[in-house]
Amino acid sequence: MNSIISHKSSNLSGEMIVPGDKSISHRSLIIGSAVTGKIIVNNLLESEDVLATANALRKMGVSINKLSNNKWEVFGSGIGSLSGINNILDMGNSGTGARLLMGLVAGSDVEATFIGDQSLSKRPMKRIISPLIETGATIENFNNDTLPIKIKGSKITLPIEYESTVASAQVKSSILLAGLSSIGTTSIIEPSLSRDHTERMLKYFGAKIETIKLKNSKWKIILEGIPSLKPLDINVPSDPSSASFPIVSALITPNSKVKVMNVCVNELRTGLFKTLIEMGAKIKFMNSREMNGELIADIVAETSKLNGITIPKSRAASMIDEYPILAIAAVKAEGDTIMEGVEELRYKETDRIKSVCEGLQKVGVQTIDTHNSMIVKGIGPQGQINQNVEINSNLDHRIAMSFLCLGLISEKPIKVDNTDTIKSSFPFFLDKMKKIGAKFEQL
Repeated sequence: MNSIISHKSSNLSGEMIVPGDKSISHRSLIIGSAVTGKIIVNNLLESEDVLATANALRKMGVSINKLSNNKWEVFGSGIGSLSGINNILDMGNSGTGARLLMGLVAGSDVEATFIGDQSLSKRPMKRIISPLIETGATIENFNNDTLPIKIKGSKITLPIEYESTVASAQVKSSILLAGLSSIGTTSIIEPSLSRDHTERMLKYFGAKIETIKLKNSKWKIILEGIPSLKPLDINVPSDPSSASFPIVSALITPNSKVKVMNVCVNELRTGLFKTLIEMGAKIKFMNSREMNGELIADIVAETSKLNGITIPKSRAASMIDEYPILAIAAVKAEGDTIMEGVEELRYKETDRIKSVCEGLQKVGVQTIDTHNSMIVKGIGPQGQINQNVEINSNLDHRIAMSFLCLGLISEKPIKVDNTDTIKSSFPFFLDKMKKIGAKFEQL
């Protein structure tokens, strides 16, 4: 495993295009395999996670080919068309790929065993297993609701109405993908609206799907089964989660101004940007436009004086992956930044609440955490990070990148260990950050 040392940087400036959105890249391959005909996917994120999804689909009979850098073709054979028995699908570190493909497998006459790396094999899968069993899939769970898990799907799944206790795009998407093969209507109720990339893409391809707000403030997503999905090409926008790293780095590094191009600004993905603006960040959205059902824009961020605020639980679903880098921004804020309703962070690649708090305490920043909240006590714009420390990323790409960004304002270098997993979401992170002025040293 490689390590990277992050050194104090004088300023950051320039334009950057971050890789394609990971969530949309996974879905373009998975949903693309269910259309009838060929689609072209432009700007696909060629990360380890997404490539694991492509390889898993190939094992189940889907023809997927790389045409050129970030340009791929997918030959779909229709809904429920996956094939094979005794398929072993190695999903690496990809929780999104594993959970979404479980839904697609549940709605096909196919048998597959899902395995993953050390990190993914610890992540809970019960919230996916329970609804898929209701759809008629046969599931063998070998290891207490974690991988490996064997699923035998049903060509025609049972229509279900499932009420989820958490707002999770992965749970919702898994159920919807299984529901594609149902002759009835599949419905999911969630306490707040989670990312809706699956719904948008299904609608773009021609599925009948609607989202309704219920009187009790919950949300209901309704999908008609056996839709006719048209083979339409997809342009994947840049990933807002990846964009958050140069944006926050520019906010906290003196004399900095950075522009990130073509970023997905889907309303359910912009919680971090809204939060930063409330904290006083100078962030502007420019050149807004729509692309295959998703809103995109260019984002400009420059050095800002930040203030601590309370982020409500209701916003967590729209920024759940961005809390680690938000915690880095909170270090330079005046006062406390209070993050509520973030228990979902306990079940990511690592326990991100624990990893963030332990890392910040190492550099001398006070934190407080409970099962579902995290508080960062900011040192203010004049405060200094002055400890020479080593951070273990715990094989979590977002923890690794977040603490590398913190190193840009540290008086002494910050070394981050086990950084190879950065490739799972942000290939060429070091090169792109170096081009705007970040001083990173790979060991």
